[in-house]
Amino acid sequence: MDRVPNAGPEFAVVHQLRRVTVELDALGAEFAQRHGLHPTDLRALIQLLDAARAGEQATPGWLGAQLKLNSAGTTALLDRLERLGLVRRSRDERDRRRVLLAVEPRAVALGEEFFGPLIGALVGMLDGYPPQEVAVVRRFLDGVAGLVAERRADG
Repeated sequence: MDRVPNAGPEFAVVHQLRRVTVELDALGAEFAQRHGLHPTDLRALIQLLDAARAGEQATPGWLGAQLKLNSAGTTALLDRLERLGLVRRSRDERDRRRVLLAVEPRAVALGEEFFGPLIGALVGMLDGYPPQEVAVVRRFLDGVAGLVAERRADG
């Protein structure tokens, strides 16, 4: 395998992305600790919120696959989140055998209280960029997310 040179503007972007990732991870860990959550609990809430935003129905099997958890781990995670009043399980009205997951308003409120100021500041910062530059940033981040997902899928 060829070694990637540790120089150039492209490599500087990779280092900046790593720095942002570390900072966001630390912020997420602070939120999780403050609310008695495990880091996986926070990842689960994010997955469920993203599914709701996309109009997708989330099930325990789907969530377990997203988080790479087995059935027992997923059940323990959902039990914990339900006990904390952050997630609700309900029967699908069309197929009573199927369980659907939803994030409770309390979880949304906690997230908005903690992350809202940062999100607002980021949106405000992006307001200062021309639409073409925002499109480049989005394309770059979509590409990063795709590459990371591929790497995770490869194991």
